[in-house]
Amino acid sequence: MTSQYKAVKAESFALKIEGLTCHYPSNTKPKISTPVLENLNLSVQQGEIVCLLGASGCGKTTLLKAIAGLLPLSSGQMKLNDNLIDDGDHWIAPEQRNIGLIFQDYALFPHLTVSENVAFGLQNHSKSQRNVVVESMLDLVHLSGLGDRYPHQLSGGQQQRVAIARSLAYQPDLLLLDEPFSNIDTQVRHELIRDIRRIFKQQGVTAIFVTHSREEAFAFSDKMAVMNNGVIEQFGSAAQLYYQPSSKFVANFLGGGCYLPAQKLAPSRFDTVLGELHVVSADSIAVDQGCEILLRPQQVLLQLDESSDNRVLEQQFMGDHCRYVVDVQGVQLLGQSHHLLEVGQNVSVSVDCDGALVF
Repeated sequence: MTSQYKAVKAESFALKIEGLTCHYPSNTKPKISTPVLENLNLSVQQGEIVCLLGASGCGKTTLLKAIAGLLPLSSGQMKLNDNLIDDGDHWIAPEQRNIGLIFQDYALFPHLTVSENVAFGLQNHSKSQRNVVVESMLDLVHLSGLGDRYPHQLSGGQQQRVAIARSLAYQPDLLLLDEPFSNIDTQVRHELIRDIRRIFKQQGVTAIFVTHSREEAFAFSDKMAVMNNGVIEQFGSAAQLYYQPSSKFVANFLGGGCYLPAQKLAPSRFDTVLGELHVVSADSIAVDQGCEILLRPQQVLLQLDESSDNRVLEQQFMGDHCRYVVDVQGVQLLGQSHHLLEVGQNVSVSVDCDGALVF
């Protein structure tokens, strides 16, 4: 089977959204529409996997519905492969957009076999063509030989593979996935994420998926859009968002950490309860201005020291390391240690300021 995905331009956009705003009508009198997405912009390149990441109610699934054509736009526009599909007035129906949808509950037909589920969208193909496509898709998702089984005879991970095979069979221009791994057992989730990402990359699939799990987002996506109250707070690679968050909201959502109160003494010099720290900071922070230094747990290193006044308040076992909350002159810091420490013990604190951020 020849995939239509492979011959793509590296810089072409599969999806381009500009100024998208969506409202949900309310039941109040007089009726007042409630904005859910507000002036949102997003560009997804061909063959790119993009994650919409955020807490419940931030607008992730609403954006997915708008892209699929299941929710009308109040303003803005969307283009799929440079073709206008929605601008509030000009609207292409969902079934005409060539967009695939994959849900967290798999949405397989229980009365159809695996092969019949995969072939469901191939009614325009001859029987021999359908058989070739189905066999190719089942081989792609490592389900060869299971075509005669029914969904209830498969594990959750296998059912999700069938759903993905069904969506890829008719070669959509864009694949949308709504929390696709949330119903998968933890033991097989990481393996499934790795396999599905490999399949998407092998086929050049353009995909947007929704999750509230940063671990899934880091493992599966090429780029991430962190959403908050209907807007995209920041868009970029996982490394960019983790190490260079544009706001405290993004920094807090993507990883635990602590904020160390500080005062800027001079360029790259800050006064703190730990003494003077050298941190490369933004020029927007003036000398003598109060600020906060974001430190990830791995940047705060603890060592047993009975002569110190710093005391361990909490201990959390993480498997390959322990994470601790330490009181330093009334400031609580989150840190790590290579040695097992007990609550109540006194410790010395050292800080690796490489990559630290100042807000």
